[in-house]
Amino acid sequence: GHGKLLPPQNVTLLSKDFDMILTWAPGEGSPPDVTYTVRYESQERMDKWMKVPHCKNTRRTSCNLTCVLPVFVKVRARVKAVSGQLQSPWAESQFKEYYLDVELAPPVLHVNVKENKIHVNASFPLAACVESISWMYDLNLWEAGSNDKKQYEGIFRKNTVSIDTTALRGNYCLSARSSFQNIGFKHSKFSQPVCVLL
Repeated sequence: GHGKLLPPQNVTLLSKDFDMILTWAPGEGSPPDVTYTVRYESQERMDKWMKVPHCKNTRRTSCNLTCVLPVFVKVRARVKAVSGQLQSPWAESQFKEYYLDVELAPPVLHVNVKENKIHVNASFPLAACVESISWMYDLNLWEAGSNDKKQYEGIFRKNTVSIDTTALRGNYCLSARSSFQNIGFKHSKFSQPVCVLL
């Protein structure tokens, strides 16, 4: 069993819940002491593989590249296994672009009922480097048990929605989804409903 270390398998650049994460599986027959090193290249600078300091000699089989990668450029990453003096060949992911390929997570709703108003705002699990993209959210309000939903669309991420409840009585539910516009509109799934008694 000398002299050969197989490269990591299933190297995938995943865009999940506002983050870009590289994942991989150990190569066949990897020794227990194996570590991994990750690099990436962008389409702006092909053949220039950039180092990722926090994913050098890591024992993990994933690497969060969210704020390492440029946001508006297609990038790919590669990973190699290292064990003692042995190094595997690099294994590469496909190209992805954070902005176009990102998968959105539903926002977390904060609901506050005061006198005749419901105040709703949404928080997003955003990394600092993508705070500036104008994420929005869409909000639905409906009476529990009814399919008749009132929609509030395209609310800027940091804005609070105030809903007049003077005419509403009973159990009302709210749910929201993240959205943002690139070529078309992109949406997350709707969040779990939050219900309040009015």
